[in-house]
Amino acid sequence: MSDRDWTLRVTPTEAGVRLELDLADLDGAPVTAAIALDRAEARHFARAMLAAAGDAAERTFPHPPLADEA
Repeated sequence: MSDRDWTLRVTPTEAGVRLELDLADLDGAPVTAAIALDRAEARHFARAMLAAAGDAAERTFPHPPLADEA
């Protein structure tokens, strides 16, 4: 594990990738969730994660007022 309470590992496979999410403490015990994705599923998952990260960044950081709003 890392300094975080979770770790994400990605391993290439012949058909695509395997994602493993390790949680250090889920109700008092460590847990690993694993999912195997083919290449198309992996691309779709990656796009969804990037979209979610961008949406979170937009919601987190304030936007400066535009010239016509000031």
